[in-house]
Amino acid sequence: MSFTKKISQGVLSAAMGLSLIGGGTFAYFSDTVETQNTFASGTLDLGMNPSAVVNIDNIKPGDEVYREFTLENNGTLDIHKVLLNTNYNVADAKGDNTDDFAKHIKVTIMYNTSSATNAVVETTLYELQSQQPDLTELNISGNPKPDGIPAGEKEKIFVLFEFVDNGQAQNQFQGDTLEVNWTFNAEQTAGTYNDDTDESSN
Repeated sequence: MSFTKKISQGVLSAAMGLSLIGGGTFAYFSDTVETQNTFASGTLDLGMNPSAVVNIDNIKPGDEVYREFTLENNGTLDIHKVLLNTNYNVADAKGDNTDDFAKHIKVTIMYNTSSATNAVVETTLYELQSQQPDLTELNISGNPKPDGIPAGEKEKIFVLFEFVDNGQAQNQFQGDTLEVNWTFNAEQTAGTYNDDTDESSN
């Protein structure tokens, strides 16, 4: 066999070998690491004590009823707002009402701070049904205490109901019953940004 032919066959064999190596498998170093990541959501848990704000009989024009209750944040997240929804039902005993009994009931809701008691709501029960006040909102300039209820804390709320004596005959309400349903809706604070490069957030 000529030298040229031997060289040609050698080159061809090498090329085939490279082709087989390129199309096959080969060994290499490797390493893996597994991470475990957890997202645990917090809880909003609004409690109230006592469960009934007011339950009174034989009220008459001019009477005032004072009550206290406590809103408790039993969850792990701060509460930013506690919104009050009001629904009521009037049972007209004699069927002679020409006016809404709730228009004659004045409601004043007060929120206590270390320096003063501040009125959050002052309106009639009739008007309150179309409102949704935040019972923890403090409109006090320079007040260091934020709105809402921090996790694990509680706030005392004061309520004054008044059957307003308007100086006119209110006999149509004799024997009537006014049932009031209050629903307290807690809302969380705004979301926060967590940066894994910030040591204070880790």
